[in-house]
Amino acid sequence: MTIAETASRTIKVDALARVEGEGALTVRVKDGVITDVKFRIFEPPRFFEALLKGRPYGDAPDITSRICGICPVAYIAGASQAMEDALGVDIGEGIRKLRRLMYCGEWVESHVLHAYLLHAPDFLGMEDALQIAKVHPELVERGLQLKKLGNRILEVIGGRAIHPVNTKVGGFYKSPRKAEVRELIEPLKRAVDESLATVKVFAGLEFPDYEHDYTFVALHHDEDYAIERGRLISNRGLDIPVAAFEEHFDEEHVRHSNALHGVMTDGSGPYMVGPLARYALNHAQLSPLARQAAYDAGLGPVERNPFKSIVVRAVETLYAFEEALKLAESYEELAVPAPPITPGAGRGHGCTEAPRGLCWHRYDLDGEGRITHARIVPPTAQNQKQIERDLWGVVQANLHLPDEQLKWRCEQAIRNYDPCISCATHFLTLTVERA
Repeated sequence: MTIAETASRTIKVDALARVEGEGALTVRVKDGVITDVKFRIFEPPRFFEALLKGRPYGDAPDITSRICGICPVAYIAGASQAMEDALGVDIGEGIRKLRRLMYCGEWVESHVLHAYLLHAPDFLGMEDALQIAKVHPELVERGLQLKKLGNRILEVIGGRAIHPVNTKVGGFYKSPRKAEVRELIEPLKRAVDESLATVKVFAGLEFPDYEHDYTFVALHHDEDYAIERGRLISNRGLDIPVAAFEEHFDEEHVRHSNALHGVMTDGSGPYMVGPLARYALNHAQLSPLARQAAYDAGLGPVERNPFKSIVVRAVETLYAFEEALKLAESYEELAVPAPPITPGAGRGHGCTEAPRGLCWHRYDLDGEGRITHARIVPPTAQNQKQIERDLWGVVQANLHLPDEQLKWRCEQAIRNYDPCISCATHFLTLTVERA
């Protein structure tokens, strides 16, 4: 009798690591068919939206950046956008480009950390990056050097690599020195070459045979690969301004998880944000070099195998380095690093592409510019329901595997989404009960 033919099988994951917070997974199988999948996140509430109530509008970027130490710029940029929208502030092209340059640094350090150190071990049959370093030291060294340059971009523009201190609603406290930005140019040129090598390495991995017809949702802008601006579009025909997000998307509570699950308000179910969605919806806006690298890596204009997200992240890393190089080469110091702002009442919306996907903000302000209501929808919340659906499909397709191999496959499936970062050594603790 094969494992898949076992009459009853319960897979319990009591501790999920390498996500921010605590989680678990339970899968129940009867007669070789999955009857239930519950991906549970029981992270306690952090109350950031409540903490913002009553605070001046200018506090929002700094407070929300503490939601994530890996992606603080996503929250800084989104909160700043929303406040600028509420108060009618035009930041101008110079500030926008500098903010985009800083955001490229965040994409680099986050993508590289995930792909090289957290996700690659799953494909190489190794427990962690330390094992990779013993067998392929040059691989880990490349990853660390690329991440270091991403951090350096954040330091030059934002004042420090974690929770930048040079940012504010409207722009920056001071304009970075031109000479310091220009010092990034030569390292960025080398990083483009190293990123090409990265795409080739990850394209050579072996990927599980699994695809899903996802509803992809991402920002889109005609002029460039959307990071810090754009409209919200989907592969199902959606095309809306950021302010209309709540008309089409919502979050729902489920009994088995403290984390909200993102859903479409039309009842069509879950949707995916993040690298695969961005790539599918913005493929034409990639640079020629990044597009060619994707083709050479075996990617088409749309990729529906979530395990290949590691390759797409490598392509996006290449693009981010190219974009950072272009912005650094054209940079001129800002005469006015932030326009004057008059506090007042209003409602504002902001949305950017965090490395993991859409990060959406809405704030209401009173007459003194104080926050009366805040709502933040991070990418992991939007992906929760789709992660659960992927687990259902992946487990069903791999019930023939022994317990340890099935555990490994579940690790890969969850980590495809890079739901967040944890320092835990192991991803899953798995027990299997069979009748």
